[in-house]
Amino acid sequence: MGKTFQRKDRDDKDWYISYYEPSGQRIKRRIGPSKKLAEAALKKIEVAIAEGRYLEIKNKDKILFEDFADEYLRTHCLNKKSYHSHHALHVRILKEVFQGKCLDEIKVLDIDKFKNDRLREVSPATVNRSLACLKSLFNKAIVWGKFDGVNPVTRVQMYKEKTGRLRYLEKEEIIRLVANCSQKFRPIVILAVNTGMRRGEILNLKWEDIDFKRDVLYLLETKNGEKREVPMNETVKETLLKIRKTSKSPYVFCYENGEQVKDVRKSFWTALSKSDIKDFRFHDLRHSAASHLVMAGIDLNTVREILGHKTLEMTLRYAHLSPNHKKRAVDVLGESLGMQRGSERLQIVPRWSPEQKLKNEQRDNVYANI
Repeated sequence: MGKTFQRKDRDDKDWYISYYEPSGQRIKRRIGPSKKLAEAALKKIEVAIAEGRYLEIKNKDKILFEDFADEYLRTHCLNKKSYHSHHALHVRILKEVFQGKCLDEIKVLDIDKFKNDRLREVSPATVNRSLACLKSLFNKAIVWGKFDGVNPVTRVQMYKEKTGRLRYLEKEEIIRLVANCSQKFRPIVILAVNTGMRRGEILNLKWEDIDFKRDVLYLLETKNGEKREVPMNETVKETLLKIRKTSKSPYVFCYENGEQVKDVRKSFWTALSKSDIKDFRFHDLRHSAASHLVMAGIDLNTVREILGHKTLEMTLRYAHLSPNHKKRAVDVLGESLGMQRGSERLQIVPRWSPEQKLKNEQRDNVYANI
């Protein structure tokens, strides 16, 4: 008979199972923090032993990491937009490290060693992306019935990452940049700073995605895979109406032969150089749009919807941008509290409720009769 238990010789809240294989060898396995899960795992093994299927289950656990990693890429990642730039790269690195090991042989210590070694070569953020990929891989192995037990990556602590870069242009810089853009490139920059759209979203824009009656741009291909509606202001609308359509291409931004514009780096760098703007990327135009929306007093949730952020946390990075914006906020607070500035000193104007006013008058009458 097997049993479930917790280790008393260490500060460990996980549950373990202990049982004997048909060969007589005693096996101990850590299952996780759930006693019910441990009991279920033990029962599954005991039933398999009784039915003579134990070796079949045991051999199922012996899956080489590189074999499952290939299956993970084919089945889970191939159709993702970030396949070539992220998933394939991280899986290749993980295969180099864990090649030759079975899934059940990869322990927390192995992952911690990988994490520390990898940090000598890349940034903490890049290490975290590899760990996230490995965690996703094990999660799929569990869901697909290829791995029994606790995902070992859940016990590995991620590195603390620095706050993401936030660079935006002042109004004067935006005007200067737009003025120094080439005639073909200028509409792309105008769209970026007036809508907050990503470069890929702008270059993939088709005429059929534009509704000039409702002043809306329909984005069907976005970074997070969700469709989004972006409102047009008059500047964007006038800019798009001035662009000549061509029957050779459905795309708004294309060359004379109908080929879609896919690379704007040269035009962008030339405009930056003429405008004397340094340390600036195209994606920072999106930051500029969001920053000026927030500084104009637009609430963060509306900014989130325009940018297409899934969570408000991603938009909060723009909330602290302008000192003047903060000053307006505390001025509003002062007015709300009833604190007004007199000719010589700050005067506090209390705002009592009717009940409190009555209590104050009763108190003053008592004092007056003493």
